[in-house]
Amino acid sequence: MKTHLAGVDEVGRGCLFGPVIAAAVIIGSKKNFGLKDSKKLTERKRSLLYEDIKQFASKVSIGEASVEEIDSLNIKEASLLAMERAVFGLKTDNIEVIVDGIDIPKINFPCKAIIKADSKIYEVMAASIVAKVHRDNLMKEYSKKFPGFSLEKNKGYPTKEHLNILKSLGPTKHHRKSFKPVLNAK
Repeated sequence: MKTHLAGVDEVGRGCLFGPVIAAAVIIGSKKNFGLKDSKKLTERKRSLLYEDIKQFASKVSIGEASVEEIDSLNIKEASLLAMERAVFGLKTDNIEVIVDGIDIPKINFPCKAIIKADSKIYEVMAASIVAKVHRDNLMKEYSKKFPGFSLEKNKGYPTKEHLNILKSLGPTKHHRKSFKPVLNAK
C-alpha cells in the first residue's frame, strides 16, 4: 500500500480570540497549483487556492482546539491537540506526516517537524492555506456576533486596535482568559 505525505500546519497561536485551527492535507497527484506559504499570499489568492485545494486534494481535514482547551492546557498543547485532530480526521492509516515548526503532535504515524515547512513542502503549504482561510472565515462570522471588536480585520490578533477595544469593552467568552492582554483587560 502506497504511503501518502500529509502536511500539517496551524494558525491562531498568537491570537487573543477564538480557537486555534490546524489543517492536514494530502495533495495526491496534482502537486502544485500555485501554492505558496499562506503568509505570502493575498487574502483573495488564499481564498482561491483554498477552493482549489478542497476540490483537487486527495484529503483535507481541519482540527481545532477551543478557547477553553487553550486556557486549560496552554497554547502549545492546544495547538498540538488541534493538529492531532486534523491528522485523525484524514481517516487513513498509510501516511507520513510533516508538520510546520518544531513540535510534533501525539500521533501513531511517522512524523517530522520542519521549520518553515510551509514555504518548502507543498502539502504543508496547502495545510497552511486551509487553516488560515478557515480561521479567517470563522473570525468573519464572529465579527457579526461581536461587531465592536473588528474581528473581520484583526482576526483576533493583538493589534493596537483590538487591544484598545478590549480595554474599552472588556473580553467576551471567546477571548483567551489565560493570555495576559485579556487578563489585563478585565
